[in-house]
Amino acid sequence: MRIAGIDIPDNKRGEVALTYIYGLGRSSAIKILNEAGVGLEKKVSDWTEDESNKIRNIISNQFKTEGDLKSEVRLNIKRLLDIGCYRGLRHRRGLPVRGQKTKNNSRTRKGKRKTVANKKKAVK
Repeated sequence: MRIAGIDIPDNKRGEVALTYIYGLGRSSAIKILNEAGVGLEKKVSDWTEDESNKIRNIISNQFKTEGDLKSEVRLNIKRLLDIGCYRGLRHRRGLPVRGQKTKNNSRTRKGKRKTVANKKKAVK
């Protein structure tokens, strides 16, 4: 089944399958299914055409997903970079943005370790 330009898996429950769409998490998927009147335990392959159309309409009218959301996030980060605020500088340097310590961790943002060797002591 295709919703919001994404092929969602047929063999999973609706609650889980909707999370394959960028911008929809578990709680928003539950809200969508409750509003459409579809059971949470019902698999995607068991949805009727009417139910899937209701879900499509709810997602397109009430939620920002996929390309629109990604471009909005990208523009927000670009704005931070342009105004040169602290968060923008952290984005520019590839360091954690939300106040985490960087002495020991934050390898996801910083990348693979770059080892710096000590200077060799002169032998007398």
